Amino acid sequence: MGEVTVLERAAALVPYLREQAPLAEQARRVSDETYDRLAEAGVLRMCTPKKYGGDELDFQTQCVVLAEIARGCPSTSWCATIMSALAWMASTFPDETQDEIMGDGDPRISGVLAPIGMLTPTDGGYLLTGRWPFNTAGDGSRWILLSAILDGVPHSAIVEAGQVTRLDDWHASGMAATGSSTVVADAVFVPSRRVLSLPGMINGEYAPERHNADEPYFNLPLATVLAVNAGGTPWGAALGAMDAFLERLPGRAITYTMWDDQSAAPVTHLQVGEAAMLIDSAAAHVKLATAVLDAPADGVPSMHERVKARTHITYSTGLARRAVDTLFAASGASSIQSGVPIQRFQRDIQALSNHAIMHEQTGTEMYGRFLCGHGLTTVLV
Repeated sequence: MGEVTVLERAAALVPYLREQAPLAEQARRVSDETYDRLAEAGVLRMCTPKKYGGDELDFQTQCVVLAEIARGCPSTSWCATIMSALAWMASTFPDETQDEIMGDGDPRISGVLAPIGMLTPTDGGYLLTGRWPFNTAGDGSRWILLSAILDGVPHSAIVEAGQVTRLDDWHASGMAATGSSTVVADAVFVPSRRVLSLPGMINGEYAPERHNADEPYFNLPLATVLAVNAGGTPWGAALGAMDAFLERLPGRAITYTMWDDQSAAPVTHLQVGEAAMLIDSAAAHVKLATAVLDAPADGVPSMHERVKARTHITYSTGLARRAVDTLFAASGASSIQSGVPIQRFQRDIQALSNHAIMHEQTGTEMYGRFLCGHGLTTVLV
């Protein structure tokens, strides 16, 4: 499946996703039907090896695809972001593991990167025990990557979704349909082939015994891949908010003013123009970030490029948030009603922009600190 087809199919999903968004929010998860549609569109395998029917899409195209999905439902886009990124991550494990997860051409894998569990050695592998909150898209997953400590070092372990217990504890004001509930593992056996060192992956060191071990695409630094892949959802959420605002605009008045046609008011022109420029600027920063992975200066991104790429994504997220805030402020008090789509976009972008890897001030401070010659305060670059 070529990239144009993936883009076209993602765009074709938008009307369906818009209809499903309020239902998904009420259910606090993306439906099985929606996951099936994402899989049929090729979204979940867009960055997996061609050997398994994947496309190995460049990162700019990935972000455009995820932005299209976010136009319809940011929560669904975020679930697709997690699943596509984790499928790429699974592509760095040994071939036997790749065969298990992607052999049927339909990889559905979620995960939690925070190493808050424990791995204990046993015959043939390890026993995994722990409790991991925020397992986004876990409801639609067949496999889950969970990070844990082994001999004092963080590792990531892949387990079958049915091996862990899923709690019903996801209740959120934004990104409510992501189903980001807690999963619990109690001495779950994980074969050695499904465990890799997390610090190694962050620095682009993966399993050597795999068919794609010499392919640059599957040897990129993990944290940069995760950060850049995440850039499509906030950008798309802002695009969706603009769509929602403009569709509601005809026939609206500005209450307690002389303007019986909001679309004719100069203040509206200013608000829409500012929001449009913020969205275009957000898109430009996403594309600058994707270039670091799609065309690194020396074949492998330097630390400077990695830090800058993550900062482009965090800054883009801040721009997208300001665009949505501007449009929401122009929507009037009636827009707080649950049946008005822009209120959902506004709540979703507020939640997403507070995600640790998306936070604007954190990213900007990190880049400034790096430029001033000081050490980084995070390993996730």
